[in-house]
Amino acid sequence: MRLEMLKQNLDAFYISGTDPHSSEYLPGRWQTRAFISGFTGSYGVVVITQEEAGLWTDSRYFLQAEEQLKGSGIKMFKLRVLNAVLPENWLVKKLSSESKVGIDPQTINVTGFRNLEDKLVEKGIKLVKTNDLLDKVWENRPGIPDHPVFELDTIYAGKTRKDKKEDLTNELKKTDSELHVITTLDELAWMYNLRGSDILYNPVFTGFGIAGRSESVLFIQKNKLSFDLQLKLEKERIVIKDYREFYVWLGQQKNRSFFLDPDTTNYAVYETLKEGNVIVEGTSKIALLKAHKNATEIEGFRAAMKKDGAAQVEFLFWLKNHLVKEEITEYTVGRKLAEFRAKQPDFMGESFSPIVGYKNHGAIVHLSVGPENALPLEADGILLFDSGGHYLQGTTDITRTVALGKVSDRLKKDFTLVLKGMIALTKARFPVGTKGAYLDILARKALWENGLNYGHGTGHGVGHFLNVHEGPMSVRQEFNSIPIEPGMVISNEPALYREGEYGIRTENMICCVEKEVTSFGTFLGFETLTLCPIDTTLLDETLITGEEKDWLNEYHAKVNAELKPLLKSEIHPFLEELTISI
Repeated sequence: MRLEMLKQNLDAFYISGTDPHSSEYLPGRWQTRAFISGFTGSYGVVVITQEEAGLWTDSRYFLQAEEQLKGSGIKMFKLRVLNAVLPENWLVKKLSSESKVGIDPQTINVTGFRNLEDKLVEKGIKLVKTNDLLDKVWENRPGIPDHPVFELDTIYAGKTRKDKKEDLTNELKKTDSELHVITTLDELAWMYNLRGSDILYNPVFTGFGIAGRSESVLFIQKNKLSFDLQLKLEKERIVIKDYREFYVWLGQQKNRSFFLDPDTTNYAVYETLKEGNVIVEGTSKIALLKAHKNATEIEGFRAAMKKDGAAQVEFLFWLKNHLVKEEITEYTVGRKLAEFRAKQPDFMGESFSPIVGYKNHGAIVHLSVGPENALPLEADGILLFDSGGHYLQGTTDITRTVALGKVSDRLKKDFTLVLKGMIALTKARFPVGTKGAYLDILARKALWENGLNYGHGTGHGVGHFLNVHEGPMSVRQEFNSIPIEPGMVISNEPALYREGEYGIRTENMICCVEKEVTSFGTFLGFETLTLCPIDTTLLDETLITGEEKDWLNEYHAKVNAELKPLLKSEIHPFLEELTISI
């Protein structure tokens, strides 16, 4: 890589760690961060100079990154912590004025490019747009994925492509723009009611789109579409063009107005369009439309949660009856969770790689183990498992922490404080316009009062049979200007991690709903979607209020009623035991 940098007269190269679609999870071709560094987490930036190299990531991956970077010559830097050294600031310190930093403009969003350039320019450092230099050094690099695309029926999607185009057109009119640029893969899949399998755990396909008042163009490798599906799309006046024609088509446009999201659209798109066209910037209209789930989608989530909850209870029943009788590891747990989900109707695959942590492994926030490094389970301590599934009706994401044997009083206190935070956010009432950052304190209050905290966000959006992580809203300490509104489905996952000891996380998915209208305005709240018992043997009941106890008992009564019809009669007593009132 450094030889290629020398050929281009570059003093440093910036690898954003994503693809031309701002994807979090990546197909093999664009796993550039993993290729160059060996770090396999889903978030991180790599910067290479001629003498040094660094990787920047957040608290989910601190322990993993330290381990995977050993011997690589790449130093790990912490992001989203107090006094964090940002990669651009590090470059300013390391490089002299007149230095040149290379970057592939297809793999950084407009906002990121501008911020990086502004910081470097302060010291007279030039940001140079290059081709994908990794093509020169990556032998046998994977190609652009070409898995088949299939249609998601309107009985699941709730709206036709025509409906969605009309909704988008109405939104674009408010901005005086004609066409919306679509670069993120989940927005593309949602807009066209199509799904694919180009990225592991993400039911999306590689492509670009242009949609709006005057036309609709889908840029995709045509061999991904069956003849019948291609014909159907074309009958709906959707023009099909090859994926590789996207930038050529953009370059041919003049005197038109385009809407794009600078936080998700890559800089190469902006640069190609900016000459001769009007560009309107803002939060993606499609992302906002997608985030507000329609009635069919919400009902689909409810149906998916029943299936998922039944699979979880079957897993817990299996675990109880097989623990210590046979060797079970963290890896086995992940495979068993997938096995029980796969028995459910309309199961379409896991929504992410299971995160299973026993004892001290539970403190590694996004741990992903294989058969070779998985800990064996014993009848002692706690097990954390975070997993999810895709169903035609919706996507799930759930975390439970369960006792496998004896636990300490301190662990019970920690578990209870985490649960109190989850319940507090669940029961929140808030006026229209409230941002996620203002709700985040509810999940952390009990922990903060005891000098405890967790480093990651509390809630992320979840797609409808789409990506398990979606925006543009969130519940986290960092400010996000997008308010939490009715129809938004998000996770609720406060946690606590004691490094070297254990990790605790309890996660449900919740849907924002309207609660009441008073003389002070409209107030919103949440409906809990997830259906799965919470381990009450880990509770310190001295810390639970009567109101929290009532919520837990009502939740367990609902779990029992909703899941029992889906389970074999032999599991009913076990479910009764897990959901008994406290």
